[in-house]
This record gives sequence, C-alpha cells and structure tokens, in this order.
Amino acid sequence: MKNFISIADVTNLDHLIQQALRYKKNPFEDKLLGQGKKIGLLFLNPSLRTRFSTQVAALNLGLEPLVFNVDKEGWALEFEEDAIMSGNSVEHIKDAAPVLGKYFDILCIRTFPSLKNREDDYSELYISQFVKYAGIPVVSLESATLHPLQSLTDILTITECLHSTPEIKKPKIVLTWAPHVKPLPQCVANSFAQWINAWGKAEFVITHPEDYDLDQRFTKGAHILHNQDAALKNADFVYVKNWSTYQDYGKMYTNDPEWMLSNEQLKLTNNAKVMHCLPVRRNVELSDEVLDGPQSIVTTQAGNRVWAAQSVLSEILKS
Repeated sequence: MKNFISIADVTNLDHLIQQALRYKKNPFEDKLLGQGKKIGLLFLNPSLRTRFSTQVAALNLGLEPLVFNVDKEGWALEFEEDAIMSGNSVEHIKDAAPVLGKYFDILCIRTFPSLKNREDDYSELYISQFVKYAGIPVVSLESATLHPLQSLTDILTITECLHSTPEIKKPKIVLTWAPHVKPLPQCVANSFAQWINAWGKAEFVITHPEDYDLDQRFTKGAHILHNQDAALKNADFVYVKNWSTYQDYGKMYTNDPEWMLSNEQLKLTNNAKVMHCLPVRRNVELSDEVLDGPQSIVTTQAGNRVWAAQSVLSEILKS
C-alpha cells in the first residue's frame, strides 16, 4: 500500500480487517516494524480519537509520531497552483510538503471541507497536493469528502460483532441521517457507503429525509429510503450520522427530532447494534437511552480506531 486515501488504495480488505483483529489481540506483534522511522501527523482541524488512536497505533509499531496543529501553530498554507501569494497565505504546499517528506517516513493529514463550494471541496485539493509533493506515503486522517480510517474501523467493528453472532449470514446495515444543530460534512457518510458497498457482504440501506441524497459515486449499490421506520425493519446494525445537503451544498433544511433514533424504533430491528463515529450531540443526534443502552457499541467502535490505524500503517511500512 503506497497511500491510504480511500478504499481504492486497498487491495485486500479482508486481510486488512483480519490483521487489525490480530493486532487487537497482540498490539506489539510488530513492535520493531517501524523502528527508526518517524510519522508526522498534520491537523488542519481539531481531532481527539483520530489523533490519539493513530499515535498509539504508530507507537505499537515502533514508529515515533510527531504532531503538528497547522491551523493553530503553523503558517497559513497556499494550495492553489500558480497562486499569486499576496493574501493571507504565507507558504505554498509546493515548498512545505517536500520538506516534510525529508523529515518523515509517513505523513498523515487531516483536512476539513468548507461546506461553501462543492466543486472545491470535492476536488480534494488539500490532500491531493500533499500526495503530489511530499514524496512519501500519505495517510488520510479525514479529508473534505472521506474518512477512510473511520470506515475501516466501522467494518472491523461489524466483523468483530458478527463473530459472536454466526447465525447472521448477511447482515442488514442501515445508515440513518440524524438531526444536528449545524450542517456537517458528508465525509463519514460518503466513506461508510463507499466501504460497505466495496465490502459487499451486507444488505445496505441508507435512510434520510428528502433532499439529503449523497453523491451517487459513493452510494451506488445501496437501497435509499426516506422512511426511517421502514429502513430500520430487521436491521442488524444501525449507523447514526448527520450530514448536510449535497445538491444545494452544505445546507441544513430540517432538524426534525423525529429522526433521532429511540429505543422504540430499535424494536423494529433485529436487536440491532447501534454505531456512531463520535463526537455525538447527546439527545440531539442520539438519545441517552440508546447511547447508554445495551445495543450501543459506540465505545467499542471508537476503541477499534487504534487497530484499524495500526493495520494501515503496518501495510505501508511492509510495502
């Protein structure tokens, strides 16, 4: 594996999942793999789970991680080609990325969409420029449109749960939109849809209010329903996530509390496990009764972020 930006970089998803599960049982199995190598983690927006889980994963492999919050500690970067830098940006990515490539063996980048211009966000300019100019492997810690480490974690968590429920041969997985106080990116939803469709081992349903359709490049293959109760029927896993509109980009048309998952709705499911990527707005996106209830695997899911990251970093180091 040269880079890790999307599912397209993965040649054997099952291998990646099984390796992650193996690391969960024995975190230091490959503790010398990254010995003498350094990994740089650059954050253009805040992080908690992504930052710490990737650091722990790197340390488990013998890598030395260094973290830099570009948005707070660094120069304002320019990413456009042929830019006349007479504004706020101080350093061009063409100058910064090659230097970072000299300092590190692997570079991890976390960016975020503006939610103002769809064409700009979906061009993935920021992370693609790092890939173009760094000269070393680049790992996405979330980009403007995708969150691949989260999605690998999600499938890893689902796989782990299925080991204890062998009677479920082909799980029904539902991705449901949830209310929020502000418009959020489509990254997690896009990525989850992309990875579940590529995995190909589930009946996959996406449910959301009308006008919240995601980019079909990521959802093709899923069943799309606007009736949440109908979508939840006999579900084995329910993934809860808010996202803003894609067509009329970055908007929030509705904040209908009826879309917040409740225990009453979970009765429609096959005792479904409930997932969320965190952070979560309690009693807005998900109720306390669901989050703290026996069907929630949110904490397990978040814990698995370490093993997903470790599996990815291991593949890059081995190649």
